[in-house]
Formats: sequence, structure tokens, C-alpha cells
Amino acid sequence: MKLLITLLLPIILISCNCSESQKTEWALALHGGAGNMNKSSFSKENITEYEKALEEALLIGEKMLSEGHDAMDVVEKVVRNLEDNPLFNAGKGAVFTNDGRNELDAAIMDGRDLNAGAVAGVGDIRNPISAARLIMEKSPHVLLVGKGASKYCAENGIVTVDSSYFYTEKKWQSLQRALQKAGKNGTVGCVALDKSGSLAAATSTGGMTNKRYGRVGDVPIIGAGTYANNNTCAVSATGHGEYYIRYTVAHDISALMEHKNLTLQQAAEKVINGKLSNEAGNGGIIAVDKNGNIVLEMNSTGMFRAWANADGEKGVAIFNDDDK
Repeated sequence: MKLLITLLLPIILISCNCSESQKTEWALALHGGAGNMNKSSFSKENITEYEKALEEALLIGEKMLSEGHDAMDVVEKVVRNLEDNPLFNAGKGAVFTNDGRNELDAAIMDGRDLNAGAVAGVGDIRNPISAARLIMEKSPHVLLVGKGASKYCAENGIVTVDSSYFYTEKKWQSLQRALQKAGKNGTVGCVALDKSGSLAAATSTGGMTNKRYGRVGDVPIIGAGTYANNNTCAVSATGHGEYYIRYTVAHDISALMEHKNLTLQQAAEKVINGKLSNEAGNGGIIAVDKNGNIVLEMNSTGMFRAWANADGEKGVAIFNDDDK
């Protein structure tokens, strides 16, 4: 399903024509997870609440990019905002594992030099995306996990919290329901192109409800759920992590652009609605290329998403037909 970028106005929704040859000074996209969502399951109040949350995060990124801030700072700040919002499965709103704990993952990547950092399986770091950036900038490593990650981050000034911080009744009840059936997956992410032409990607998640055995998904795996390269694009993914790892989804999109000369839209369609076009691999990606073209591609019925660029094109959407 090809998603056309739209303008979300207070009264009407207008389609805009954003071609792959377009160049813009800066561009931004973010997501709050994807899946096969039934629109009838959402009340009008639910939809409004999610739209406001996405718009709030979008405005943070818009302001920073328009003021000339670095893409890395932008994606970290936007994802921190989403992590602090209990509506989403990241940070404060992280889901519970089978044994009633929270295990959070996050990754960040700089398209200028392919430097990256990630954490996995942490349960006491308030904003895992900042921990991922610390690891990228201050350590010789890319990925730290569990107690070791928490210890390193605490020793280097990252804010830690008691595990009770992550408790929300909604996510606890979700676990109780999931104990009777399969759990759901979700994540948050942001990609940005700044005025200097640099790309960055950041992704954070609470993982999968009812997960066991220390399972880690695609988010902290560079090239699977998170990737940025100034020569091509920045990508943040959301969906069934095992499939995104197997198909190295984020990097594959970049590689198709680099080696096959595909546009970002063509590459995203080929991966998301080609390789992953089965029910088990449902989800989507947000991406921006080096020219500021934004692509929001999914093979699910919905993805919480928002986007904006320097040309004034912006929008917020949830379901796959919201642009129609």
C-alpha cells in the first residue's frame, strides 16, 4: 500500500504531490507503532488523544529543524517525548513481559559516519534513546544489554528510575489479556534530515507484550529496525521484530537505493509490501532520503504517524486510509 503524504488541516484533509525529485531544506517523520488496527475499536476521544500526542512530538521536531538544530538532536528529543507519553509502547508506556517486568530497547544512528548506539533489555532507564546515544558517543561499543547497560549508563549520568515508574494500569491489563492469547508489538521512532544535509534515525520500544526468555526484537539491531546513511536515507521500523531482523529491513531499503538506484518510495514498497507482505511480517516504516522525500510505508491497517518538511507539508494520521 503506497501512502501519499498529506496535509492535515483543522477542517479538511488535502493531498499533496511530493515527487521523488523534490528537494527540501529539512524533513521529519515519526511513528508510534503499527499493526492491524480496527478503526471501530477506537473511540473519537481515543483518536483525538493519539493525534494530539503525535502533533506534540511533531512540533518539537519542526521547531528544532527550522532553527537549524542537528538531526541527531532532533530525533533524540522527539523520541524522548514519545517515550514519556504512556500512550505508546516505549519508555513510560512500555508493555510487560510474561513475568510482569519491563524490558526496553532503543537505538540511534548518525547518517554522517554510520556511528550508532543501542541498548536492549533495560528496566530502569527512563529514556532508553538517550542511553543509546551515550553508548554511541562515549563508549567503544554499539550495543549494551541488561544490567551491564544500566550500570554503564548510570555511571555516565543517564537518569535511572525504579521499575514502578513504568507501571500503567492499561499496559498491566494488556498483559493479563495477553496471557490468554498472543501479545501485540509496537514501538516509536523518528527520522530527520537537517539543514546541513545530515540524516539521523532513532527508535525505541517496550518490546512485545507477554514476551519471554529475554527476547530482543529489531529495534536495537542496527540495520533491522534502525538505520541512517547520508548517501541514501534514514529509516525507523515498527512491526514483528523477528521478520525485520531476518530481512534487515532498514538497511535493505538503503541498499536498494544505493546499489539498484531505486527511489526511496520504490525501495520501501519492495521491502515492506514485497518481502514482508505476509501476515506475520506486518508493520511499516518511516523514512526520509537525502533530498527530504518522506515515505510512510505499511502493510498493516494502521500506523500512528506524523510528518513535516520545510515546504509546509505536514500531517498526522493513524489508519491506512486516512489520506483518502
